[in-house]
Amino acid sequence: MTGLDDVALQKVMVHKVGNPSRGEELKLSENPLTLNDEIVQKLLTKYFLGAFNENELFHFTHLSDIELNEVYNYVRTIFDDTTTFVPQAALLAQFLYSKSTHAKVKEGELYVVLFDRVLFEKEHVRAVGIFKSETKETFLKVFQHGKSWEVIHEEGININKLDKGCLIFNTNTIDGYKVCVVDSTNKQNDTQYWVTDFLQVTPYADSYHHTDKYLSLCKSFVTNEYAEKFDVSKSDQIDMLNRSMDYFKTKEQFNLQEFAEEVIHHPEVVDTFMEYKKNFESAKNFEIEDEFDIHLSAVKKQQKVFKTVLKLDRNFHIYIHGRRDLIERGVDEMTGKKYYKIFYDEET
Repeated sequence: MTGLDDVALQKVMVHKVGNPSRGEELKLSENPLTLNDEIVQKLLTKYFLGAFNENELFHFTHLSDIELNEVYNYVRTIFDDTTTFVPQAALLAQFLYSKSTHAKVKEGELYVVLFDRVLFEKEHVRAVGIFKSETKETFLKVFQHGKSWEVIHEEGININKLDKGCLIFNTNTIDGYKVCVVDSTNKQNDTQYWVTDFLQVTPYADSYHHTDKYLSLCKSFVTNEYAEKFDVSKSDQIDMLNRSMDYFKTKEQFNLQEFAEEVIHHPEVVDTFMEYKKNFESAKNFEIEDEFDIHLSAVKKQQKVFKTVLKLDRNFHIYIHGRRDLIERGVDEMTGKKYYKIFYDEET
């Protein structure tokens, strides 16, 4: 996030939340942190807010009625009356504890934070943050002892790595607020307790969401289904990834039929892609529109994970940015080794 220097860190509660299935306890603090040190305030603000992408927005939901979403209700009570912050923070910790029974959920510190003057959508708004720190790192501390120096080790939190977080902006109350979410310790989707069980949030179906998810769909299809169902080389996969990214970088609006004709080309591959899209949406529990405005921030985010490098053993890396027709693949008859032949006009 940007504009962190203007943020006011008003109140911070810290609770210890364990995993009840392992007999770990819930330890509630009675009072907020004392925040007299300006440096500590700035470090905490960076730790809490630095990892969020304000373009990627969620909102609280519930199967029957948004009023039955526990986190939504606790946060709304804080927004309505900030004097309730301490008891509502305790209720948030108790609710998280009840949802922390999965075998892979780690014990950690839960921070509930009241912010003011958070820059969001060109306005300064009040926000409530809920953060959980699960990962401890070892640090070396060097200190003077008499006329010598000593070194000891200590465990602590890396302020550049937020494990889990949720930032709720005081806007769009009726629709479940506007919410940013971080879950960096759940890359493999082993457990969805933070997003699904505790927060119960779902993405806003806006242009950022559709652009981001469609590029994720393309990457997943090319990497998995395309390679499995069709006789294609790694360079063919990279070529389709490049065409997909180029489409999103050069167009202002996405159109599924146009995308299929310009990027996928072959009817049998198009049919396979459409079927894969249905399964992808079903697994992720959301639908992607067939037409939507392309969001450039989502394209830039996805471009970082679109790998267009052809790795050959441990000797060569070929970076392919386009023109698949200038690459020829074959097998040497004498040695049986595979090769790529690359055509070009000049060296630069």
